[in-house]
Order: sequence, then structure tokens, then C-alpha cells
Amino acid sequence: MTTIQQRPLDDVTADDADASEEAGRPWAVVAAREVVVRLTNRAFLVSTLITVLFIAGFSAFSVWESGRTTTYTVAVQGADGRQLVERAASAVTESDDKVAIETTQVTGEAAARALVDAGDADAWLHEGTSGWVLTSADDPDRVLRTAVEGALRGTALERNAAAAGTTVEALEQGTTLTANRFDGQLGHTGFVKAATFAFALLFFMAAMMFGQQIAASVVEEKQSRLVEIIATAISLRQLLAGKVVGNSVIALGQVVLFAAVGLVAVSFTEFSRLLPSLSTAVVWFVLFFTVGFFALACLYAVAGALASRTEDLQSTTAPMTIVLMFVYVASFGLTGTALKVASFVPIASVVSMPGRILSGDAAWWEPALSLVVMAAFSAATVVLGERIYRRSLLQTRGRVSWRQARTAPE
Repeated sequence: MTTIQQRPLDDVTADDADASEEAGRPWAVVAAREVVVRLTNRAFLVSTLITVLFIAGFSAFSVWESGRTTTYTVAVQGADGRQLVERAASAVTESDDKVAIETTQVTGEAAARALVDAGDADAWLHEGTSGWVLTSADDPDRVLRTAVEGALRGTALERNAAAAGTTVEALEQGTTLTANRFDGQLGHTGFVKAATFAFALLFFMAAMMFGQQIAASVVEEKQSRLVEIIATAISLRQLLAGKVVGNSVIALGQVVLFAAVGLVAVSFTEFSRLLPSLSTAVVWFVLFFTVGFFALACLYAVAGALASRTEDLQSTTAPMTIVLMFVYVASFGLTGTALKVASFVPIASVVSMPGRILSGDAAWWEPALSLVVMAAFSAATVVLGERIYRRSLLQTRGRVSWRQARTAPE
């Protein structure tokens, strides 16, 4: 006798609903597979961990370097030399508490040379035929030389002012220069350039790595004829959507992780006061990256569909590589009007606009407008890319050109 086991009605309904939902969203299955494949790839995990450790290690080194006191030792032969060095030490400490200058007494040139050669002194300050001379084994350090020159200038001014029956303040009246900006904001040009370069590097690394992976995955499925089997189960449009969404999620997650580690690292540096503006720029960078990467991911999938074998990828992905290199170079090569224009150009705006936001050069409406332009460009790119992808993916007779793919029948 055969026993028929019946499931409860609730279980049947739930299972059927799950199956129906999964069948109606095959792109989600493809996207989940792409995510799982990346997260279980040892090379991907190791490279991500190495990058995180590099960011953390570089930041720790920067913190240690910024907190370290640099000490210069100057050999002198008399009281006048010692007073000059002490005056230089006092002045340089007022301007930078991480720099100190010390003196050591010597009896002559031979003793001073021995100290410098042994590394116990950085330079020897002595009187020459036409004034004071700072002698070292190599070119004197710029900080040390500037400090000693300032001390000499101050001493000479005091002596000359006394001889002329006036004061140093009177002689220096009208020589003060104050630096300012038209927008009234305090400039941090070096920090802005470094942050913009970090944005460009993050974008370049993520776009190149994940884009090449998408193209390689597509061409491998095409070369092995596996895509012909997949096409019998789901539409090519759903397959493309799954690949783009899955890789975009992983790329976005990695960029957010790197950016978060960078923000935490900055909080331990002297630039921690700039964290609010930097965090705002990072949020905009993530938004621009999310929208822009969809377009790039679709284009890389198209590049994989145009190729017939892995060796063809170098030529089919060349246009995207050129664009990414332009964005990378533009991050530190454009200024002024050119930078403003680039901040509204799709793909280039991923880096240029967050950099302008950080520098305080962008009005409140400019990032929003630039993001809308980027979204429109991405939407148009996805629509065009999806059409070329479908028309070229199943063509296995050699590499397909962009023109052939555009004119090929559905």
C-alpha cells in the first residue's frame, strides 16, 4: 500500500509563493550567485584584507610621523654661535612644536667634522670670512637652515636698529603679509588634494577590478557555450541585470569599507577637525560611485559579450580603460574652470565633484544637478548597453564590433 503524505496548506502556499517569486526574478538569482562567488573567492578576500591593512598601516605611520619630534644638533665653537642657535631653536619651536634644535660645543673644525661624520651633529655653525657659515656633510636641511637664517636676520636687525637709533619694530613696520581667500574659508589645499587622489584611486581600483571580472565572466560563459544553456532558462536581459547588480553590490560594499577605514584613520590625525566636511564628501562620493558604476558595469559586460575569447578583452575593454585613466589623471591634473566642467561630466564627476565639495568650491545645488546628469547618463548607457549585449552575446563567430552589434537583428 502506498502512503501519500500531505503537507499542510500553509506550507504548500508558502513554498509555491517562494518558487513563483524566484521564477519571476531570475536576475536576483544571478545577482546572488555573483555575490556568493566574489565573497567565497580567496583572492578577493585576501586582496581586500591587504588593502584594509595597508590603509590602516599607512594611517598609523602618518600618525606616528606627525607626532614625532625632529631634533637637529648644531655644533658651535663659541658663545655667539650658541646664542644664535638658541634663538633659532626658540623661534622654530614657536612655529612648530614638533621641531627642536640643540647645540653641542666643539673646539674646532676637526672636532665638528668628526661629530657630523659620526651622525652626532647635523651641521657646524661657525664664522667665516664674510659672515656665518652652516657646514654639513650634505646640503643643510631646509628647516634648520631657515631657522638659523631667521636668527641671524633678527640679530642683525637688532644691531643695526640700535646703531641707527631706532627699533626693530619700526624697521619692520608695514612688512606683515596676511593670506586670505575670497570665500573667507580657511584653505587646506594639501589635504583636499590628498583626499581627491584617494577618491580617484578607490574609484579606479574598484572599476578596473570588478569591471574586468564582469567582462571575463561574460566571455568565459560565451566561450564555453554555457550562455546558450542559460539563455534557455532566463532572458539575456535578466542575466545582464543580475551580473550588473551583483557586482555593483560587492563593489559598493568594498568602497564603503575602505572609505570607513579611511575616515576612522583620519580621526586620529591632526586633520580630525575636518571630519565633518570630509564625511560629507565621502557620502557624495559613494552616491556618485553607485550611480556611475552601474553604467561602467554594463559597459564591461558588453565588452565581454563583444569578445569571442579571453584574449579579445584587451581590445574590447580599451574604451573603458581610457575613460578610467582620464578620470584618474583629472583628479590631480585639472584646476579652475576645467575642474568645474569635469565635475558635471559623467564618470569624471565621480571624483571631481566630491573633491570640489571638500574644498568648499561647490554650491549646494551643483552636486545634486551633477548627480542627476550622471543618473541620466547611466540610464541611457544601460539601455544602449543592454541592447548591444543581447545582440552580441550569442554570436560566436569571432569578435563582434560595436557597429555590428548595434545593427545586428534581435
